[in-house]
Amino acid sequence: MMNPVHVIGGGLAGSEAAWQLARAGVRVVLHEMRPVRMTEAHQGQGLAELVCSNSLRSDDAARNAVGLLHAEMRRCHSLILAVADAHKVPAGAALAVDRVGFSAAVEAALAADPVVEIRREEVAGLPPPEWDEVIVATGPLTSPALAAALARLTGEDALAFFDAIAPIVYSDTIDFARAWFQSRYDKGDGADYINCPLDRDEYAAFVAALLGGETIEFREWEKRTPYFDGCLPVEIMAARGLDTLRWGPMKPVGLRNPQTGRRPFAVVQLRQDNALATLYNLVGFQTKLRHAEQKRIFRLIPGLERAEFARLGGLHRNTFLNSPRLIDRQLRLKAMPRLRFAGQITGVEGYVESAAIGLLAGRFAAASRRGCDVTPPPATTALGALLAHITGAAQARTFQPMNVNFGLFPPLSPDPGRHADRKPLYTGRALSDLAAWSARHEEFGDCFT
Repeated sequence: MMNPVHVIGGGLAGSEAAWQLARAGVRVVLHEMRPVRMTEAHQGQGLAELVCSNSLRSDDAARNAVGLLHAEMRRCHSLILAVADAHKVPAGAALAVDRVGFSAAVEAALAADPVVEIRREEVAGLPPPEWDEVIVATGPLTSPALAAALARLTGEDALAFFDAIAPIVYSDTIDFARAWFQSRYDKGDGADYINCPLDRDEYAAFVAALLGGETIEFREWEKRTPYFDGCLPVEIMAARGLDTLRWGPMKPVGLRNPQTGRRPFAVVQLRQDNALATLYNLVGFQTKLRHAEQKRIFRLIPGLERAEFARLGGLHRNTFLNSPRLIDRQLRLKAMPRLRFAGQITGVEGYVESAAIGLLAGRFAAASRRGCDVTPPPATTALGALLAHITGAAQARTFQPMNVNFGLFPPLSPDPGRHADRKPLYTGRALSDLAAWSARHEEFGDCFT
């Protein structure tokens, strides 16, 4: 009997990797340290826990790189995408899910598979030598013992940035005499977001309150840690200029206040966070403000004067490897090839990207265990572009976390010209090349089917 592949970490990347291994008939031991050891960010102990409902972002496969990644993962029989599709909640063109139902369904699918064993334990240090095939998918909050062991092994200090969490309010505490339902430009169902309008004076007062709000002090080791630009705290954005928020998460374009018939000066949007529509997330309002300050300042928003918070915002440190220097094209650690890495610890940013790298790591490990000779997906695909970025296309000296985007893809050939709509051309090429790549591996049977 083949030795199992050990997957360390039961987040989206680890869960997806375990699923891909199981589909190929390879035994899996999935190690998840919660609840034995909790993290700064997780609320529960379920596998594949999300911190907000819209973590999977745009589902537009024709014009959005993350939507294309969704499409590619579906074609690769992704567990994460299948469960997300089954637990959707309204969010316009985005793929949002009921977080509790999503996590429970991922765990149920893995627990029911006869070749998957789930162990609730911390792997404190490097895996033992007898684990000859390991996927480390511990995420950005890797346990200190394992992180220290990896640092000693690679000779590299882990890089770090801050990831922030936005507050969630109870929908029945929102004042709909001020707020209304509408999506920007009436996309999706046209009413997927709650909108809280601010006039010029209200907006100026709100920004001033943010700038004067008391924040949690950085600890000494945190002071030189950079933020990831895609997840800046709202008070940091406010400090960049008076209009930064109004042309960022508070932009009013594509909206019309039904009470005035006009576009508001600024707007705060709230997005549904669970299937029952009892919880709504303040879009783009990640914060390091103290909890009492959050309640005071966010209740200045028209419509949220009496809001009750199911969860307040927070900020935690994420760590990731310098992957272009440390990891090969099969996601193996160059210093110890029996270790593969997956998810955010590799330097991809976002839950979808994390799961996508988990999918690839699982497939690479399955192929290795079964003696298949596989090649990485083409860099013209979203899967391949992400993989190429973290395994050599990015500059190791300045490496930072990255979401999937068309800037990671090779240029189109022939060049359609500067005024052409390139996005459908990128996505069409990607899906065609993914199909050709998959067909080349059909000889390996259920390694890749």
